[in-house]
Amino acid sequence: MKRYQQLIFIILPLIMGLSNCTDALDMAPDGNMQMDEVLSDPDKVEGLLNRCYNNIPQKGYSYWFFDALVVASSDDGYNSEEAQGIPSSGMYADNNSASFHNIRDAHDGHGGGNTGYWNRSWQQIRLCTQFIEVIDNAAVHAETNRGRFKAEARVLRAFFYMELVKWFGKVPVLDATVPFDADFSTLTRSSVYDVAKFIVADCDAALAEPNLPWRIDNKNDAMRVTKALALALKTKAMLFAASPLHNEGQNHWEEAYTTAKDAVTRLKANGYELFTKTTQTSVYGNGPAAAFRQLVTQNADYSATPRDKETIFQVRSGDVFVWHIGYIGSNMPNTYKCGVAPTQELVDAFETINGEPVLNLSKPYSDEKHLQPNYNTANTMYDPNNPYANRDPRLAETVLHNGSKIIFDSKEVTIETFTGGAHAPSFDITNRSFSRTGYYHNKMVTPGASGNRGINNSRWKYYRLGETLLDLAEAAAEANHLEEARAAANEVRARSGMPNLPAGLSQQELILRIRNERRVELAWEEQRYFDLRRWQKPDGDLSETSKWFTAMVITKQSDGSFTYNRRNISNNPRGGWQNRDLLLPLPLNEAATLEAVTGEKWQNPGW
Repeated sequence: MKRYQQLIFIILPLIMGLSNCTDALDMAPDGNMQMDEVLSDPDKVEGLLNRCYNNIPQKGYSYWFFDALVVASSDDGYNSEEAQGIPSSGMYADNNSASFHNIRDAHDGHGGGNTGYWNRSWQQIRLCTQFIEVIDNAAVHAETNRGRFKAEARVLRAFFYMELVKWFGKVPVLDATVPFDADFSTLTRSSVYDVAKFIVADCDAALAEPNLPWRIDNKNDAMRVTKALALALKTKAMLFAASPLHNEGQNHWEEAYTTAKDAVTRLKANGYELFTKTTQTSVYGNGPAAAFRQLVTQNADYSATPRDKETIFQVRSGDVFVWHIGYIGSNMPNTYKCGVAPTQELVDAFETINGEPVLNLSKPYSDEKHLQPNYNTANTMYDPNNPYANRDPRLAETVLHNGSKIIFDSKEVTIETFTGGAHAPSFDITNRSFSRTGYYHNKMVTPGASGNRGINNSRWKYYRLGETLLDLAEAAAEANHLEEARAAANEVRARSGMPNLPAGLSQQELILRIRNERRVELAWEEQRYFDLRRWQKPDGDLSETSKWFTAMVITKQSDGSFTYNRRNISNNPRGGWQNRDLLLPLPLNEAATLEAVTGEKWQNPGW
């Protein structure tokens, strides 16, 4: 039998680096059989499909040494371990190059072994493509499996293509395995729009398969893909294709809007809905954002009638370890590191309960270093001398601030971030136990968790209906379907007791409000990193959002009142804000080989 050619999916350096893995696949899962032996055994065919599920990143705190790397590289978080030599340290010092990048080559299921994101995504696309090519002639236990397996491989291929687009932008579209002797001189990077259309085509083919389920209702099938994920991926792909960074001067917003609208309509018709009512008031209380907190701290359940009907796709393994890492910095037992803490910039994004932004969203700060907030003059409820009062309920569920009350080691603790308080920030970069910002992370921590009371937290939720609704809201606003945009955003806001966005906003005003809503609702879910970038034009940079960061320094007066002053966390700008940082670099050797073969420029700008 002719053995399946090793894919030259992305040119010889990558191929040779993957030779052991791909040879093993060609010979079958045990490394000793030929492919025809695999395809004649239904169990081994299922093992071949399982290989397509490899290398899905774990996310959250599964990066090297519990570093919430992607959040720490956005303007939502600041890591207190900048002196510890972890990936965030390299990001902050701008210690990145095409030969090594602290995000692209991150450890622990994200990249690893150098050029990880690039390598592993292409490896998985190759596996999925090969499976799609062979499944029609493979042995299966039941004919109903054949169509489902093929649909799963298509959705997984779409998933990994979407990962490549998010990190690298334009990539080649390859719909078939490629032999060694292929002519690669004409290989090109396809536009993000063309990649998105390929993702859409794969997802549409999967959606047409009657045996692919809408929801996983058996924990033994945890993390298997569904029609719901296909819809979420279609929506995300078109959102990126329409965004300024990737649209190449073309207006794709109407197409992004119709794709998102169709997705939300079909998701709702097939049982997906926002999780709006907590089922554990003894843990989460009965506040307006209690359900929001429960959603992000508990795993989705697998049942025909699940408690959580919002989660679309979550990872199967790799808990988000946050109950003892990145919680509160103090001298409490077993709390030895603060990790990534919310920035003042994130806190500023939360509206007051009357639905008014605290800052002017068109220009939030009057100075480059964010020391002079440009307050929204229409907001009469916000008090800079009592800044945490009357705020969006999601603030308390996302951020621990001065005066927050939590249960820690079975005792109620009041957070004291004022100077001299138990949880005061430290600006000594060697002090890893305390926040650099005056705040501590709360969102993904189950209430009552502590260093002496470990509580399992939610596995990473890659896609949920709330996010897809906000994708629809953004695309609808950009396409000038303003009432539909408001309705989608309002649905998400209502879950946490926030009032509707006001009627009569201009298109640009509504776009800014929806962008801010994304920041608040999706904080700590690794969305902000990509949002900031795709909203930039190709010649833009992140100097306004990701160069300077502020902390809140609080002084307690003799009468028990507090004064609040902003200060920069560092006297130097943080790395990762330049034009080149809008996309990750292709691996150095990979880009050089591609350029030599094709005669075209392959490397992303600035690298």
